[in-house]
Amino acid sequence: MTKRTALITGITGQDGSYLAEFLLEKEYRVFGMVRRSSSENFERIEHLRGRIEIIQGDLLDQLSLNNLLRQIQPDEVYNLAAQSFVPTSWEQPLLTGEFTALGVTRLLEAIRHENPGIRFYQASSSEMFGKVRQTPQNEQTPFYPRSPYGVAKVYGHWITVNYRESYNIFAASGILFNHESPRRGLEFVTRKVSDGVARIKLGLAKYLMLGNLDAKRDWGYAGDYVKAMWIMLQQEKADDYVVASGALHTVKEVCQIAFSALNLNWQDHVVSDPQFFRVKSNHPHCGNPRKAEQFLGWKPKLGFEEMIKQMVQYDLDLLSH
Repeated sequence: MTKRTALITGITGQDGSYLAEFLLEKEYRVFGMVRRSSSENFERIEHLRGRIEIIQGDLLDQLSLNNLLRQIQPDEVYNLAAQSFVPTSWEQPLLTGEFTALGVTRLLEAIRHENPGIRFYQASSSEMFGKVRQTPQNEQTPFYPRSPYGVAKVYGHWITVNYRESYNIFAASGILFNHESPRRGLEFVTRKVSDGVARIKLGLAKYLMLGNLDAKRDWGYAGDYVKAMWIMLQQEKADDYVVASGALHTVKEVCQIAFSALNLNWQDHVVSDPQFFRVKSNHPHCGNPRKAEQFLGWKPKLGFEEMIKQMVQYDLDLLSH
């Protein structure tokens, strides 16, 4: 039996690295698309370099995407690439739109022209709900994005639905709520906390500056969430699914777990600074994963507390060497 081939855009990111690992376990041939860049950051996939194939392509360049699909003939395409940091989307709204919105269209166009039989996964986001209209949010909850990133993701989501319905392309979207891991970028709050705690424990810092400690999020583990992506593309019919834990936690809870994991009192070290508050007001995003549980048989395995402790231990080990 021939190996199935998958193409992952955004393979150097947190989700891309976990998805690549998972697909290799499933004996896929895995290609990772990267942009040509003077500084390459392959840190998250360094341990996979001999097992995956890196190929150049660009979501801003239609021709490169068409050529890439023609060259590697993938069975599945996972579009995880985006300008994915919400605060940056306010500073670079046009670039965010080019990558996170129009990049999806270019990829779908490449599939339509080169091979409409390719199965396509779009990484949608809970940021599309923005100013939430109902809690918890499910697949029918209206979108009300509150950042250029959220707006771009709504476009990417609906263009995926349109190509599915208009061209009969197998195109599924996972509406993923916050998902973390030791591979999360340092600009994201959970990793900022785990890194900060480790630094304080090792005497490298005294304080951790954070924004709104009462901000609530639905946090899950990235390693669990990438499995849902794959399951979506194994179904008979393409559809959209909320992927979430269904539970809300505050930034304060993240701090309590992280600091206590290293026998520290978070209140001695954490400073809430208004300069780190979000541009627009926060609205609690809590996902209802019932549809994914019912139709995909998907459930998260790693709990919130275990995940935070795992991140703290990772950063402690990393900074100790």
